[in-house]
Amino acid sequence: MKDRNLLTDNPALYEARFPDTERLAGRWAEECLRTHGSGPRVLDLGCGTGRDAAHLHAMGRTVTGADLAEAMLRHAARHHPGPRYLPADLRRFDLGAGSFDAVVCLDSALLYCRTDAELHGFLASCRRALAPGGLLVAEMRNGAYFLGHAHLDNAPAAHAFTHEGVTYRSVTRLRVDAAARLLHRTRTWTTDDGSPPVPQRSAWRLLLPEELRRTVTGAGFEVLALHDGPGPRTEPAWREGAAPAGTTTGDRLHLIARRTAPHA
Repeated sequence: MKDRNLLTDNPALYEARFPDTERLAGRWAEECLRTHGSGPRVLDLGCGTGRDAAHLHAMGRTVTGADLAEAMLRHAARHHPGPRYLPADLRRFDLGAGSFDAVVCLDSALLYCRTDAELHGFLASCRRALAPGGLLVAEMRNGAYFLGHAHLDNAPAAHAFTHEGVTYRSVTRLRVDAAARLLHRTRTWTTDDGSPPVPQRSAWRLLLPEELRRTVTGAGFEVLALHDGPGPRTEPAWREGAAPAGTTTGDRLHLIARRTAPHA
């Protein structure tokens, strides 16, 4: 275990730690696209191992999966073929003006835009990539939930799973920095094969629902839906045909927005 970013740099471990055998995330995204009349060309931004991109491809869509992690892209091309996979930084990218009918951004990838400039860069890039009327579908942690649950700072979470005969154990601690509006995550991995511990640190932006709505609207989108569930990562999880709860207080946010026409 020499890698410092264990799951990102070892995609098979990522899929073992976060299994999605029912393809809930891909199915949820497909229902959002179908419900709101999306065209076939989809960009899966922050595609990771390619599972969701491959599901959307299997539904008949023309899919491009984009990510910064080279190991993820290699894994996706080998294990989840069908989409085109390429490197791109979601904070600012240019894959061709009007090249897509929808941009999908799941599993809190959007929250790696930690500053206003990065968030505006993401939204401007999405708007440029979308054809007029194109959709932005995003799923992420809810900043309002974490800002309202300061006790999370003192509640480490332990998890274990086994992959190819090796048991991996993690202890995760969250720290809310209300002033900086960031959720810091420290995770330490250990195994039963004698490898030294592997620490990992990351941070997500804590976006409030109305802040997200205002920023997305200001970037040239019409917000069609913004709710806390059900979704692919909620408890209980989303199922086909499930109606949104109409609330924004849970630990997840789900956004569907449409690119508006420029003002004359």
